[in-house]
Amino acid sequence: MVCGGFACSKNCLCALNLLYTLVSLLLIGIAAWGIGFGLISSLRVVGVVIAVGIFLFLIALVGLIGAVKHHQVLLFFYMIILLLVFIVQFSVSCACLALNQDQQGQLLEVGWNNTASARNDIQRNLNCCGFRNFNPNDTCLASCIKSGHPCAPCAPIIGEYAGEVLRFVGGIGLFFSFTEVCEIAQYFSSFVTGIPVLYGKRAWHLTLIFGMFQWIFSLRISIVKGRTLAWHQKMHKSKANLRTG
Repeated sequence: MVCGGFACSKNCLCALNLLYTLVSLLLIGIAAWGIGFGLISSLRVVGVVIAVGIFLFLIALVGLIGAVKHHQVLLFFYMIILLLVFIVQFSVSCACLALNQDQQGQLLEVGWNNTASARNDIQRNLNCCGFRNFNPNDTCLASCIKSGHPCAPCAPIIGEYAGEVLRFVGGIGLFFSFTEVCEIAQYFSSFVTGIPVLYGKRAWHLTLIFGMFQWIFSLRISIVKGRTLAWHQKMHKSKANLRTG
């Protein structure tokens, strides 16, 4: 069966948004699981993960409702938000894949110095103390301190996982960026080739919106042209007065 037209566009959009919904629920569940089992005590990290999950869930919900209800305005603004998300996500993914070991070390050291609670979690879970060297005056929750054995610094241990994590995050980000750009391209190609007919209904909402944007843009151009013409006339009169004077 050939995939094309309204049914294929609707099914693809619903499938992608269901995937985004599952990912958002997974992010929220991982954050709650980390807090519940005491693996993460940094409220800042958990708050960021939960906020990203809720934001992704709301975007997916808007896209899903727009696809099922054939709501043209809702789909239009959904695609605009998705385009902004794509730009940010693609930039972050490329940055994750482009970082070398020195840059990774500098980034990890900055994060280490600015997150006390996450630093304690890392030292306790990885059984290490200090980033590059341990200061005896600092607190360390690693078990090696209690046993009396010298504790290894955390930088080499974190560095072993940092490259793999960044490559994984960058690859996942590029994958979802590809799905987002395919979704955006499919929508706008349908919009350009099928205006004002989209998803079997007449997209008079979008025609009205684009008409308003076009009218405002043409009005601003007319105002600028009018001001420019008035300025030229004023300069011409000033030059004429200087010549006669």
